[in-house]
Amino acid sequence: MKLLRSYILFAAVGFSAVAFTSCKAKKLVQKPVVTDNTPPPVTKPTPPPPPPAPPQPKPAAPAPPDYNFTNIQFDFNSSVLRTDAIQYLDHVVGEMKKDASAGFVLNGYASAEGTPHHNLILSRDRANSVKQYLTNAGIDPSRLATKGYGTKNPVASNDTEEGREKNRRVEVKRSH
Repeated sequence: MKLLRSYILFAAVGFSAVAFTSCKAKKLVQKPVVTDNTPPPVTKPTPPPPPPAPPQPKPAAPAPPDYNFTNIQFDFNSSVLRTDAIQYLDHVVGEMKKDASAGFVLNGYASAEGTPHHNLILSRDRANSVKQYLTNAGIDPSRLATKGYGTKNPVASNDTEEGREKNRRVEVKRSH
C-alpha cells in the first residue's frame, strides 16, 4: 500500500509539472512579445483619387421656330394632299410645336381654270385639308384659321401650265 501511495504521489507531482509548463507555454503564445526591432506592418499604397469629372456642357437652347414656310402645292381640281406635301407638313408641325402660343392662318388658292365659285370652294377645301392634317398631327385646331381666296393673289401667270401649278397652293402664315 505504501508502494501504491508512492506511485500516486509521484504521478500527481509529474502531472502537475506537465500541466504547469503547458499553461506557461499557452500564456507565452497568447501574449506576443513586442520588440523595438519589429518592422512596421506592410500596407499597400493607396491609388490617387480619380480626377474630377469635367463639367457637363449645358444643353443648348432649342432653336427658335422658323415660320418661313413654303407653299403646299395641290394637283389640278384637287384638295387631296400630295405625298411631297405630307413630308413638308411634318416639318411644319415640328416648327409649330416649338411655340404653343403661336396662331396660324392657312390661305387657300386656286388656278384660273373653272368658275370663280368653284375655285373659291376648292381653295377653302385645300386650306381645310391642310388644317385637318395639322390637327391630326397634334396641333390645336384653335391655333389654325382657314381662308379661301379662289383665284385672287396669283404668284405666277395663269397663262401657262407651270404658272397655274404654282397658283394651286395653300400658304401657311403666322397670325399676329
